[in-house]
Amino acid sequence: MNVGKICNRKVVSADVETSLTDAAKLMRQFHVGTIIVTREETGGAKPVGIITDRDMVVEVLAEEIEPQRLALEDAMTRQPLIAMEDDDSFEVLERMREKGVRRIPVVNGQGYLVGVLASDDILRMIFHELGNLVSLVKKEYEAEQKLRKAV
Repeated sequence: MNVGKICNRKVVSADVETSLTDAAKLMRQFHVGTIIVTREETGGAKPVGIITDRDMVVEVLAEEIEPQRLALEDAMTRQPLIAMEDDDSFEVLERMREKGVRRIPVVNGQGYLVGVLASDDILRMIFHELGNLVSLVKKEYEAEQKLRKAV
């Protein structure tokens, strides 16, 4: 299944110039731990970075840097791993595993942000497919039982 079918299309994103304090407020407002950092272009927003609540704590607060003095551009992870909408989910999962990341921006063919993919999204897809497999086995068993009674 491709990434575009399972990614979350409700992305919390912010411009590179957004302050860390405002980014933290967005995280609280939308109950997320990750913000996709974007740069606005004529056709839409292109992802240029990613920042997590953990990044803010470890890289800013623990270093006793005042978050209101920094913009996302100052603390984000640059050039994040990105998936295209039509990329295969399992191939993307392998790339995520190699890089050690749990969330990545998803872009369309023009490179504009359209979603975010989390490892949880892939787990949900796998769980759903396993449920389908269990249903198939159950139906096969029931069909075989009917056939044997008919003979």
